Amino acid sequence: MLRELHIKNFSIIDDVTVEFGEGFNVLTGETGAGKSIIIDALCLALGQRATAGSIRSGEKEAVVEAFFDIPQKIRTPFVNQFIQDNGIEAEDGFILKRSISSQGKNRAYINGSMANVQSLSDMTKNIIDVHGQFEHQSLLSSDRQRDLLDAFGGLLEERREVRAVYEDLTALRRQTEELVQREKERAQRIDMLKFQINEIGPADLHPGEEEEIADEIKILSSAVRLAELANDAYDSLYSSDSACIAKLARILSSMREISNIDARAIDALKSAESAHALLEDAAYFLRDYKERLDFNPERLEQAQERLELIKGMKRKYGGSVQEILDYKDKAVVELGDLQHSEERLETLGKEVGELKVRLTEKAQGLSRKRKAAAKKIEAAVVAHLSELAMPDTRFSILITQEKGDDTVDGFRAGPCGTDSIGFLISPNIGEELRPLSKIASGGELSRIMLALKSIMAGGDEIPVLVFDEIDAGVGGRTAENVGRKLKGLSSGHQVICITHLPQIASYADTHLRIEKRTEKDRTVVEINALGKDERSAEIARMLGGEISEVSLRHAKEMLKKSSAETVRPAGGHSEK
Repeated sequence: MLRELHIKNFSIIDDVTVEFGEGFNVLTGETGAGKSIIIDALCLALGQRATAGSIRSGEKEAVVEAFFDIPQKIRTPFVNQFIQDNGIEAEDGFILKRSISSQGKNRAYINGSMANVQSLSDMTKNIIDVHGQFEHQSLLSSDRQRDLLDAFGGLLEERREVRAVYEDLTALRRQTEELVQREKERAQRIDMLKFQINEIGPADLHPGEEEEIADEIKILSSAVRLAELANDAYDSLYSSDSACIAKLARILSSMREISNIDARAIDALKSAESAHALLEDAAYFLRDYKERLDFNPERLEQAQERLELIKGMKRKYGGSVQEILDYKDKAVVELGDLQHSEERLETLGKEVGELKVRLTEKAQGLSRKRKAAAKKIEAAVVAHLSELAMPDTRFSILITQEKGDDTVDGFRAGPCGTDSIGFLISPNIGEELRPLSKIASGGELSRIMLALKSIMAGGDEIPVLVFDEIDAGVGGRTAENVGRKLKGLSSGHQVICITHLPQIASYADTHLRIEKRTEKDRTVVEINALGKDERSAEIARMLGGEISEVSLRHAKEMLKKSSAETVRPAGGHSEK
């Protein structure tokens, strides 16, 4: 729900904070007090276009902040996806902020993070509907109309089945298109793949081979030098007259004699004995190593050629031996697919045909049920609008299909079937049916929306509904009907309504009064939540302009009557 709206330096408003309650909220006040400005400011926070002319005279910047508390359990999938995609922290709700400067600069924020204005609109289009401002009426969208029709008719499961078949069909068609495209280059591609496989396969590469060959080349190219070094080391260590090991043997003899006399030399003796053993091991290694060394120019040339072969393949097929082998494996699979593409195309064609039949059957079934549900909605809307002082209104739900080849009966299909949905309305006798978006009167449109929302309340996931101009041209019993329907709608939604009619205001759960006064030669707007006695006085003012004993008594009777009524949540008739 919309918990709070803070407005600063917007139009004639200097600085006000409006706190809304659950259920049915009304805003009342004298004509020109600034009621519609509140809605204009709210729409600014929802991403509506702003101008520098909206800034309060003499100020540099206008700021509007709206706090929405939308529990996780009632957030729509769209809202959850938007939160995830944009990395928004939203455990405690959303604070949407919009600022406009006198220089024309616009800034938008979501929970303190910079955002673009379009993000505000995207974020809120599934959270709030503002009726009376075309930019925020989701019911004007054909897709939304289809969603509500399907929800009303209990057709969401059938639609999910249609979507599943459609997605399977789309995937198979994509595979077919790719295969047909590849078929055009099939012969050339087969020759290329065979060449590549025959080039990589006989090379008999194995991972790590390149490093092994590089090490071998390094040794072979240095064999002479290695032999010289090994021989010199062996002589110095073991075979010459002044060999290190021979000298160490004499040292050991002396240290053993010392140790026999002085035990303190035992540890040193052990160290020397260990060194002697290690040096002997090194001597044996050098002896064997120099004997094994073999300068083989032929082997060196073979290794160098092998290394160049690997480098050449790396340039063609990948950055390592493993990547070359992976490339060959993929080539083998692709070659197999190409060599059997005709059979695969035939199989895909059969599968596509079967899915088209299934899609046709499911889409036709869904369309039949939509038409049946549409008839019920049409009759219900006309009945509701008759109660809302629009007795001559005609309402129709137009269900059409577009020619195409997605179904066997020749229609274009989408994830929701073959139907395009349009809500058509004719408010007056003699006028032709036209789309809702073509309705000129804000008051008429608001009442039409109220009727639709009341009928479809169970299938409407948008939690916050705002109505402006809904009382235009109505009064008396019609006004009471409007109040009842708004009250009924508020059992499943938060409803916010600007009204001049006491009959509507008397049904409110939260009553906010807007007052305009002059302070230090400036206009100041105040918004106050009314208590029981204050509500009586405000409704008495709305009844007669002046508060008298008679108007106060009448106001109290209205409040008592409306509070005693039990209003059906889905837009049914009220009961006493």
